Amino acid sequence: MKTTTKTMNAHQLELLDEWRTELSIRCKNGINFIFGAALIWAGIAVIWNLELSLYNQSILTFSISGLMLPLAWGFGKIMKTAWNVEGNPLNKVGMIFNLAQLFYFPFLFILLGNKPEYFALGYAIITGAHFFPYAWYYKTNWFGFFAGLIPFGSWMLSIYFPEMIGLIPAFVSGCLGILGLGLVRDYRLKIGQGNQAAIL
Repeated sequence: MKTTTKTMNAHQLELLDEWRTELSIRCKNGINFIFGAALIWAGIAVIWNLELSLYNQSILTFSISGLMLPLAWGFGKIMKTAWNVEGNPLNKVGMIFNLAQLFYFPFLFILLGNKPEYFALGYAIITGAHFFPYAWYYKTNWFGFFAGLIPFGSWMLSIYFPEMIGLIPAFVSGCLGILGLGLVRDYRLKIGQGNQAAIL
């Protein structure tokens, strides 16, 4: 009985890995969202270098973030990434992971009303930290690494360059660009491994 249970568990784990690999390859690790986000954060960097009040810069940051889905859709068409992988039981989990960051938005509203000078920092921390579960979802350590680097790096910039808030979104944009390239490399490696397995 114990042997059967272990065999079933091993089989289930194998299936789980197959589903995650399928999502990673078909969705190309979500690179359309990452490159879209890199552009948005570049725009946010411009906003935080304008001669506007901190409150207005924060509002504009929220506004430009509304371009995320259109940009992801556009990059998805160019890069031919799948939005929906039918038949994959983990298909909707990625959306759940993404929606989870919305529960941190009250924190941003608190910053907006009381400490707008920390708004870009707060937004950067939330953006970076929400990547962490995607390291498991897409079977790649790239997301896990940048989930730590973006919040920690943004925090360090806020400490050592408090008067240069625009450095934070510029840093996030750069990190997202590098993350995107890393995810492309990870995708190509998985494609190569799949082709090798097919030959063997």
